Amino acid sequence: MTAGNERSPGRRSRRGHRVKASFTQLPRQKVVNTFKPTELLSEDQIEDIHNASMEILENIGIMVRLPKAREILKKAGQKVDEDTQIVYFDRGFIMEAMSHAPSEFTLHAPNPECDLAIGGQNLVFSMVASTPNAMDMDGGRRTGNRVDFRNFLKLTQSLNILGTSGGYPVEPVDIHASIRHLECGRDFATLTEKVPYIYSLGRQRNLDGIEMARIMRGISMEEMLTQPSLFTIINSNSPLMLDSPMLEGIIEMAAHGQVVMLTPFTLSGAMAPVTLAGALTQQNAEALAGMSLAQTVRPGAPVVYGGFTSNVDMKSGAPAFGTPEYAKATIASGQLIRRYNIPYRSSNVNASNAPDAQAAYESEMSLWSLVLGGANFVKHSTGWLEGGLSASFEKVIMDVEMIQMMIEMMKPIDTSPESLALDAMREAGHGGHFFGTQHTQARYETAFYTPILSDWRNFESWVEAGSPDAMKRANTIYKSILAEYEEPPHDPARLEELNEFIDKRIAEGGVKTDF
Repeated sequence: MTAGNERSPGRRSRRGHRVKASFTQLPRQKVVNTFKPTELLSEDQIEDIHNASMEILENIGIMVRLPKAREILKKAGQKVDEDTQIVYFDRGFIMEAMSHAPSEFTLHAPNPECDLAIGGQNLVFSMVASTPNAMDMDGGRRTGNRVDFRNFLKLTQSLNILGTSGGYPVEPVDIHASIRHLECGRDFATLTEKVPYIYSLGRQRNLDGIEMARIMRGISMEEMLTQPSLFTIINSNSPLMLDSPMLEGIIEMAAHGQVVMLTPFTLSGAMAPVTLAGALTQQNAEALAGMSLAQTVRPGAPVVYGGFTSNVDMKSGAPAFGTPEYAKATIASGQLIRRYNIPYRSSNVNASNAPDAQAAYESEMSLWSLVLGGANFVKHSTGWLEGGLSASFEKVIMDVEMIQMMIEMMKPIDTSPESLALDAMREAGHGGHFFGTQHTQARYETAFYTPILSDWRNFESWVEAGSPDAMKRANTIYKSILAEYEEPPHDPARLEELNEFIDKRIAEGGVKTDF
């Protein structure tokens, strides 16, 4: 165990580290959403959804599959039916529990420059996660593997707008499931300096993830209780069920002061009612049930309410994303979540099978809705395709462009005397131009947004360059980023301790599986 107050020279040596890059991107920065949240629902409608979700919790109940979780809730005074495994939550208990959840907190990274402010008007973007396939225009669609996994992590480290990976960008199935979380944890720690993630697939994986995060922060377990350094996504098994591995994740992460992002997977028409109001009501009941358990385990444990309500294609049953229904649910979820004064997680999603025009306009719908809805943490910000079944390298770059433009949109317009530019108008005169004015000459390099992907050349110059479309340009850019990637500096003592822990756990067999 590393001593609680030790700070090695390795940490200080990382300060000021910047990713080497010849491509254009925005600097690493804290993103603040300056837009006023849109309100689609009236206060009365929000109360209608809230009260209906309380009715679900009190009289329909939530199936809680883990005996330990039911025991915790029973001791807290909730009605438990052991035969059906259903827990009936009192609304007073729910609201009391949620009153302890922090409205804002900091997620601490191994490099303090990569710490993430969660909540308020803060907006954090993360890489696509949990896809079974990787895709690019060179190799096509392929099963997830460690090479692609590591390359997505390198992009995560290199792209300034990404605060964290947010999970396994693609599932590396060539690493056995018993030790996958350990080897992936090693890759998180060595290839990036950003906040790590752990999947809640059983108690031991959570404990291993917490220890790996602790080692790379160089702090004690006691300090971890008040300095969250790791997060997990908990999905309810909609409708109205919390499974055992997810419940173990809630309990262990909350008990250790780490971040739980509770996200019901409520697809309207399939796992939730076909009406948006019904789907939002179910989403709310499931989210509040899981987060109230976290607060029962440890009052004040950091939680984030995840909104992921969308719809399905009623002709095929396939999930649809970036739809008007998804956008409305995203904005309405923000209104609902602000009622409980806790951070809000959303996603940049689409249903396209290729990084094409459909992927772009559906993602743009998703991005605008989560910005207008007041989201704080964005999963799957870059690279999501095929309804989450593929991670596309080219789509990462396309999304980076859209997100960078969104960040620039959120910057307030300067109306200072210098920006009002009356002197420049006098200098240019009537019928003149502003190219040569002192005002323009002093600002032309930084006056406008510079794209990473968009091609603003005229047609003749574009044709002369080989007529590269956005897909081709994105392919070239992502490969140039990987070619320039440099592993961030880490404290050698921490890496040694991490490798010793991981190697020991692998020698022990990791986590038992049935295959």
